[in-house]
Amino acid sequence: MEEKEGQAPEIVAEEERKKEVDLNTLFPGRNYDLNHLFPDEETRKLLCELKRNKREIERFIESLNVEEE
Repeated sequence: MEEKEGQAPEIVAEEERKKEVDLNTLFPGRNYDLNHLFPDEETRKLLCELKRNKREIERFIESLNVEEE
């Protein structure tokens, strides 16, 4: 945290933007603005984590199916 104190404000703001989760990119093809629907950053991070967990579970199930054959 001490490192950020010495940085210029625009650099810190840019780092914060990189950490933000864009739900419209994460879940494409929706007819509505998901970022507007879920404005809370913690909720966005949770949804991002859920999608990642779903992908990991699907890979695990696929690996089980491959082993059975």
